[in-house]
Amino acid sequence: MSKSVKPAPPTTLVIFGAFGDLTRRLLMPALINMTRLGLVGGDFHVLGVGIDEGNDQALRDALGNFDAKGGEGAGEKGDAWARLKDRVGYLQGDFTKDDVYAQLKSRVSGNVAFYLAVPAKFFGEIVDKLADHGLMREDAHAFRRIAIEKPFGHDLASARALNARILAKVSEAQVYRIDHFLGKETVQNIMTARFANMMIERVWNADCIAHVQITAAETVDVGTRGKFYDATGALRDMVPNHLFQLLAMVAMEPPASFDAEAIRNEKGKVLKAVRVYSPAKAKRNGVRGTYTAGTVKGNAVPAYTASADVAPDSRTETYVALKLMVDTWRWAGVPFYLRTGKAMTCRDTEIAITFKPVPFASFPGAPADMLPPNRLIIQIQPDEGLSMDINIKRPGLEVATAPIALDFRYADAFDIGHLTGYESLIYDLFVGDQTLFQRADAIEAGWAAVQPFLDLWASDTSTPELYEAGSMGPTAADALLAHDDHSWHELAPAGQTVP
Repeated sequence: MSKSVKPAPPTTLVIFGAFGDLTRRLLMPALINMTRLGLVGGDFHVLGVGIDEGNDQALRDALGNFDAKGGEGAGEKGDAWARLKDRVGYLQGDFTKDDVYAQLKSRVSGNVAFYLAVPAKFFGEIVDKLADHGLMREDAHAFRRIAIEKPFGHDLASARALNARILAKVSEAQVYRIDHFLGKETVQNIMTARFANMMIERVWNADCIAHVQITAAETVDVGTRGKFYDATGALRDMVPNHLFQLLAMVAMEPPASFDAEAIRNEKGKVLKAVRVYSPAKAKRNGVRGTYTAGTVKGNAVPAYTASADVAPDSRTETYVALKLMVDTWRWAGVPFYLRTGKAMTCRDTEIAITFKPVPFASFPGAPADMLPPNRLIIQIQPDEGLSMDINIKRPGLEVATAPIALDFRYADAFDIGHLTGYESLIYDLFVGDQTLFQRADAIEAGWAAVQPFLDLWASDTSTPELYEAGSMGPTAADALLAHDDHSWHELAPAGQTVP
């Protein structure tokens, strides 16, 4: 841990959904890492709440299986768990019932953060009961905060209703809406790369940038999550949260300071500036697809509609591509293309910034419109890093050009492989820094921008375009960019580079 980073204040983290997959797979490994790094001390406690039968030791046994979480096993991590486990407790009960909150009130004091690692349908009810039982009451010596996972609503109306319900009971300063993408080092590095480098920020505008692509491709299919996914779809699952957070980081104006509210103000302005389409324009600027049977990484994948708990006649999309416009002076006329899908060729989350071509070039045999444009690729996962495509002289007697890539990979310079991405988010929750958390107005602005697509597809009786599992998506997504004389940045499997 950096010497400039102080341990979080004494805090009890209450996790609703203690035996759930999120707690076991991500939250507890992050808390173990935080213990190992000294981000929390011996005055940190965890109290799990859930309906599962068990006691303190049962929860410790369930969370102490490092290998099941993809962790590092023994060594430093094992030592950190040995120090933390005796401060892990469990409260068994139905958190929709009042008696659980009466017991909870007797077991916590001082600084408390409540983490809602539960299905979204319980968010409002839990906040109501916490507030009604006095568990959200703060004073000068103790804070009370709530961390809420996605999905925050399923459309604009439900997001507004949930915000209104929560903010009727607690203040915005107590609410930490989590998007785990923002815990990734490369996402946080977008602001640093922009605002700490004059040569980048000078060209970060419509004068120099032709278009922006934001991609979140997954190789996994729906698997056993058919019931959830068939009621959600790719658009709701990924776009107004994960992809819009990346868009806001790319398109925001420089904040007046790096204070949390200054940054959230600028991100909110971007999302409010995303053009809200009419139904006709939404139809021209959106593509949805569903995968058919195919092969992904050598494994046979059944069609989406053949998956468990998915309706055979389902019209739910597993792929979405959108063309969006950000109506600000900086980005006037620059299209932002977003795409995400399941059962695709490779797992890759990236931002591709394509710059305008040079206006004139006198290189022999290389007119300006034949030189490939410069591109900046911000690789979010899995091979975190940055890559800049530039043109150089090809070796030889003639003056001929060749494109090359200047690459940086985080793994080559820093050890970040053991972190889950939740460490910085949980630490900020404890110290009261809301920079990486979404505000109510930004949540609603994101839903407002995608609502025309939701409405259009809900009323459209046609089925999504089909694409084979293991491909890069439906052909209509390629046509979406071809209409503007652009094409998608080709994705490559981990460890490979696209020439």
